[in-house]
Amino acid sequence: MDRKEIKNFIAKRVAREFHDGDVINLGIGLPTLVGNFVPNDIHIFLQSENGLIGLGPAPTEDNIDPDITNAGGQPVTLLPGGMYFDSCTSFGIIRGGHVDVTVLGSLQVDEAGSLANWIIPGKMVPGMGGAMDLVTGARKVILAMTHTNRGKPKILKECTLPLTARNQVNLIVTEMGVIDVKDDGLHLIEFNPEFTINEIIEATEATLIINNPKKMVLE
Repeated sequence: MDRKEIKNFIAKRVAREFHDGDVINLGIGLPTLVGNFVPNDIHIFLQSENGLIGLGPAPTEDNIDPDITNAGGQPVTLLPGGMYFDSCTSFGIIRGGHVDVTVLGSLQVDEAGSLANWIIPGKMVPGMGGAMDLVTGARKVILAMTHTNRGKPKILKECTLPLTARNQVNLIVTEMGVIDVKDDGLHLIEFNPEFTINEIIEATEATLIINNPKKMVLE
């Protein structure tokens, strides 16, 4: 798969985790693609921490409103009934435990479900944004990310970058598989049949618990 196919593959699998009526927060980057693959029979409420709820599909060139953007500054649309509000209200929703699922990218994640996603060594970054609040306030935390960074594992025994939060990740979805984070470690519950189990193990620094994982087959 090329880079675009990988991102869409991951996003499509993440979208299967949603349930009718869920309030979902999608992080910047790859997670924003997840909204394109929500099944038609599932009705969710997409929330953005800069003060929006009820996000719709990406705008066309003809209906871009520069005053309505997501947390990453990308133009978005609002569905009927959608609304915008101040940051205090938005973070009240997040910190109050009213977000069912947050989907984020990450630079690293480890065996304890700790993640590091807000600082890149050697690069200037604007800060952690709302990630720290989201991963501690949401009921379920899903990481949508590539399995490696130029061949270097991102799923580690222990994160080496500054942490966003400890022990908060529930599920990891990559182009190689789906990993359930439990108290006893990382369980590979699905694998992409384009990769062998051994290839997945070799691309993962952390220990994977493997017990008859299912194939990831996305139609």
